[in-house]
This record gives sequence, C-alpha cells and structure tokens, in this order.
Amino acid sequence: MPQCIVVADDLTGANATGVLLKKMNYNTFTVLNNERLELTTLAECDCLMYPTNSRGVSSEIAYNRVTNVTNLLKNETIKLYAKRIDSTLRGNLGSETDAILNVLGDDYIAISAPCFPESGRVVIGGYMLVNGLPLHKTEVALDPKTPVTTSEVRKVFEQQSKYPVASLFMEDMMQGKHYLADKINELVKGGNRTIVFDCVTHEDLDLIADAVITSGIKFVTVDPGVFTATVARKIIIPGETKAKDKILAVVGSVNPVTKSQMEELWLSQKTFNIFVRTKELIESEERREVEIDRVVREVLENSPRFKVSTVTGDGLMPENRIDFKYYTERDHSTVDQISDKINTAFAEITYRICKNDETFQGLYTSGGDITVAVCKKFDTAGLNLLDEVLPLAAYGMILKGEFDGLKIVTKGGMVGQSNAINKCITYLKEKLFI
Repeated sequence: MPQCIVVADDLTGANATGVLLKKMNYNTFTVLNNERLELTTLAECDCLMYPTNSRGVSSEIAYNRVTNVTNLLKNETIKLYAKRIDSTLRGNLGSETDAILNVLGDDYIAISAPCFPESGRVVIGGYMLVNGLPLHKTEVALDPKTPVTTSEVRKVFEQQSKYPVASLFMEDMMQGKHYLADKINELVKGGNRTIVFDCVTHEDLDLIADAVITSGIKFVTVDPGVFTATVARKIIIPGETKAKDKILAVVGSVNPVTKSQMEELWLSQKTFNIFVRTKELIESEERREVEIDRVVREVLENSPRFKVSTVTGDGLMPENRIDFKYYTERDHSTVDQISDKINTAFAEITYRICKNDETFQGLYTSGGDITVAVCKKFDTAGLNLLDEVLPLAAYGMILKGEFDGLKIVTKGGMVGQSNAINKCITYLKEKLFI
C-alpha cells in the first residue's frame, strides 16, 4: 500500500515527481481515473501521484479539488504527504497548501523547499532565480493564465494562503540541522503553518530534510518534487528492496583538504566514523591484525543504525602523522613499502566489512593508492565507469570478483572544495536506489 501521497496540480508535474521517486526504486503509480481506483491495484504501490489539474482554475475550485483528493487518500499508513507545485510558482499553491493542511489537521506544517537545481530553479535570500534571473523577469511573468509577478517565494504564498508564512534563509542553514530544527519549532510555536526555505543545491535539500525530521513536527512537503524525493529517501523503505543501501567510505589521505572535507561530511550527514590507529598497522603483524579486527568489529556493530559508515586514518589529525623515516630505518624498507602496508590494511578492513555485511552496496574511496589496494583485494577485473560526480571524482561499478556490481565513487585526496566528499556520498546515496 502507498506510503507516500503526492497531490499535484497537473499531470506532467505528477509524472515528473513520480519519475524521481521511481529512480529510487519506489513502485510509483499515477492516478488517471479515480473511479477505477481499487485497493487491490495499490497493493504493491509505494508512492501514489494524484493530479488535480487545478493550476489554471480559480483558487476556490483548486481548494475543493485538493480537499477532496486528500480526504480520499489520507490513511494512517501514509508516512509522507506532498503537495507538488510548479517549479516557477505558477498556479494556486497557497490555497492548495491550505487545503491539504486543513484535511490533515492543525498539527501539520507545510515545508516548502521549491528549488529544482537541474532546471536552474534556486531560492536564495527568499527570492527565486531561474537560470540566474529573478523569477518576475522571466517569461513566467507573461504567462497568460497564471502569471507570477514577484520573485519572493514567501509573498507568493502569503498572497494566496490564509495562514501565516515564514522564511528561513541560507544564514540559518549554515548553522547546521539542529539549529535549523530549533528554528522550525520556534516558527511553528509562533503560529506559522508554512515555512519557506532557501535552497540552491541537493546538499541544501538534504540538510532541510534532516532538520525537519529532527524537529519532530508533522509536515507536508511543498515543492516541484526534488525535496519530496529527498525526504522519501530518508523515511520510506521501498517495497522491493530492503536495506541494501548502506555506504562505506574509506579514507586514508592525511592532507588538510581531506580533513576539511571529512569534517563537513560529518557535520552534514548522520554517519558512524571510526579512526584507524594507523601506526598500529605497521608496528607488527600481531598489532596490525588486532587493529584491523577492532575497526571491522566496531563498524559491523554500529552500522545497522547508520546509512553511512566512514573508516578514516587517524593521520588526518597532524599529531598522529607517521614518522616514515623511523620505520624505514627500523624495517630496512622504503617509504613506498611502508605506505603499501597501510593501504593493504585499509583494503583488508574494507573487504571484511563488505564480506560480512552485504547491505553495504556503495563504496567511497579517497586516494588512488587506497582504491588500487581495495580493487586488488576484491579481486576485481576493473571498474565500469559510468559518470563524473565532480571534476576528478568518478562513479562506476566494480567488475567481476566477489563484489561484482558494487557501486563505487573514487576521488583524489586533494580534489575538490570542502563539500566534495559530502557531494560524492550524496550522489552515491541516490544511485543506490536506481
């Protein structure tokens, strides 16, 4: 039965949102004839799209249509209600949002994050930009049926809704999800029923979703579909695939760039991290095995509570950096040989985790040496390269070996801005549902 209901103001919008959800492996149906809608038909449906064809009608008619549909579809089993709106704010978004809130009850709040990054629709400072232009300076202002004459998202809602509307801006989001969750609860206590967010990137949508869930409020997503898909990914398990969606990030780089990228990942996403005591990997064979076993055991014990687990070399902290000269003289070896011991230990850790927990279906590796060591340990024939996540970061699948088909993103340790690893992990999350 459906766990997600999306009420859309037109058919193409309903289908566009449905496709986003289908990409994440949800069984998605669009209703075209409600008279033939039967419960047996919906038995295998995860997400139900219902177009009301109400964008160009009067606000009163739009309100009634959304009210009727929501009354028809609301159910105690629904985990997510969504109001799909036009990506350029055309139509009766205020009255339709009021309608769904009124049916669901006074304790529901509308959360609107109306950006669509791939289509150039973003909201910053409360204003919508379309490919860099303010919304009211685009052809939308000239639309013969539903013109939009302001770029301020909050104002569009206020002009149509009978409820108070509030905005949260990028400066609020920079404080993190817990601060944002507190702000949401503060605005709700102040009587606001719709909260509009700045949003520019997928990472912004991920943060907003986490903050709303953390806040504990009952909410309806109001957006062109991308935010709804982001929230669904966090709270709904697809009917056909259960739990094979975890990611293991293996990071051995010790440079400051990687340090800032990992810190941003840990701040932005809920992760379980364990630091590898890198010196233990080269002190002796006995201590190496003890450390590998410790890391593997702790990841396997804690990973059921986290979608993302990170195994990070403690050399990320300057005070833990290894004095290679000491070990090369002690062992009569080269720097490359010492480095190889470390890399193969990280590969062994990766192998044992993936071998013992098949729900890890996504892998992120940082640094060419780590990636090579992992692929060698996995006995893979190579990588099937499929996409560029960002410059010098590649997405693909492992070919052959024990983990044939495992999805992987690889990136150089010095590559990207502070959000680079966070972007790679977010990208990999989305690919796990395709």
